[in-house]
Amino acid sequence: VQLQASGGGLVQAGGSLRLSCAASGRTFSSPRPMGWFRQAPGNGREFVAAVDWSGRSTSYEDSVKGRFTISRDNTKNTMYLQMNSLKPEDTAVYYCAAKTSTSTVMGRSATWYNVWGQGTQVTVSS
Repeated sequence: VQLQASGGGLVQAGGSLRLSCAASGRTFSSPRPMGWFRQAPGNGREFVAAVDWSGRSTSYEDSVKGRFTISRDNTKNTMYLQMNSLKPEDTAVYYCAAKTSTSTVMGRSATWYNVWGQGTQVTVSS
């Protein structure tokens, strides 16, 4: 499985962006969670959000709750992250991730996932 993240860019504070993560190759035929992480300069990779196979269960890092929405469309093998009310502190490289073994657990640790996209830069100006 390969993941391709896209949709990043430069936006003013208060603005919105929608990230996409397209999966290709041997895509998922059984429950596998996916997630978004981000990494700002000088920081480690930080959990942002995760979604289960069905898309009905989600998990968010506290600072993005109410502003970000994670979703997935398994018919298109694509996961999304809708980001609203963006803040300068959201500036980071955003990575999508997937776990290729069957699981119903939405991990919040980067080590839970074993396939990663290349990252897309999100810059929020004040």
